[in-house]
Amino acid sequence: MTFHFRFGYATLALLLFRFVWGLVGGRWSRFSSFWFSPAATLAYLKGRNLAVERVGHNPLGALSVWALLAFLTAQVATGLVSDDEISFAGPLTHLVSNATVALATSYHANVGKFILLALVLLHLAALVYYTRRKHRLVSAMIHGDKLLDTAAQPSRDDVSTRLLALFIVALCAAAAYWFSTLQASVF
Repeated sequence: MTFHFRFGYATLALLLFRFVWGLVGGRWSRFSSFWFSPAATLAYLKGRNLAVERVGHNPLGALSVWALLAFLTAQVATGLVSDDEISFAGPLTHLVSNATVALATSYHANVGKFILLALVLLHLAALVYYTRRKHRLVSAMIHGDKLLDTAAQPSRDDVSTRLLALFIVALCAAAAYWFSTLQASVF
């Protein structure tokens, strides 16, 4: 369980970073760059590709990101208030009612993890699908560059941006650590 808590706090730190970076990060990292209307999503499903989709997320990829962020947030939030009634409790259980703790624990242990596993498998399947269609998504995710057929607005990527990202990561890690100290996790 110690590693479970550590992974949970690491996930909390990464989520906090992603939420902040979605507001202040580079052009293609911002939430505004992958907010598609239902009409754009429907057009994509019908095979009408937009130029912007070749740079950042396509409408289905964007929906996948939103779903992963939402369900990861739910999993972390419920973990913070879960209690196994034996020896481990989240650091915020003392702030909510017993009914909320029971509901959060049930979701965390019996529902959320399976939804996340399904979303991760779906995400990986989409990655394999697009890789087989000769999209170089994995390399673009690793180094941040993607070769395009047409010109696109570049994302901000310089020393100051990377230092800002490092600073934000450090703040998010500190916040996650602070959450871990709110109450002893092991009785």
